Amino acid sequence: MRNLASRLPSQHRQRQLTYLMEIGLIGMLFVGIERGNGGIVINTGVALLVTQLPPLLERDYEIPMDPRLTLWITTAVFLHAFGTVGLPGATRTLYSQVWWWDHMTHALSASLVAGVGYATVRAFDEHAEGVHFPGKFITVFILLFVIAFGVLWEILEFAIALSAQALGINAVLTQYGLGDTMLDFVFNSIGGLVVALWGGAYLTDVTGAIRDRLETRSD
Repeated sequence: MRNLASRLPSQHRQRQLTYLMEIGLIGMLFVGIERGNGGIVINTGVALLVTQLPPLLERDYEIPMDPRLTLWITTAVFLHAFGTVGLPGATRTLYSQVWWWDHMTHALSASLVAGVGYATVRAFDEHAEGVHFPGKFITVFILLFVIAFGVLWEILEFAIALSAQALGINAVLTQYGLGDTMLDFVFNSIGGLVVALWGGAYLTDVTGAIRDRLETRSD
């Protein structure tokens, strides 16, 4: 883990990469507006809102957001939005053009969901007296948490696709069929498993901040 951490970009470089992706999202938003593509506008707009969560959590809730975490969140939403725009001059999106793009973004998004679940359950474990969650339990909990969220997401995709078809408009999210859904669950689980096994190295500060807030409310 130390060797991996030493190979990561410096915190200054991480912040630069985060800012560059945020600027890229703004550019993609204007591309969507110029094309009159509601799917691009909504996906990039939501992505931009998500990138504002780290400073909001740090400023209003005093939850420390390491540059690595901010870069992690920004990368996940940037790649998803970029997948809906596609390469310049291309007539197809990266989701339809690159077979592994959907799998990659699902794994990244699932890792964010798993991170939320991991930090919360660890904070509760450290806060509640007489309660102890073994490591194996936390791993299983995170996987189930990610799978449950994935089920809700697939239902949302299916509902949006049906609604768009009924209204005769382009869908913001696309449902590619049962086989694709099963693969989504596989890659969701991979993202969740990575966080369950190695999330503690990057989420310790967040866990501690949530625990402190729980203790403050208890007092």
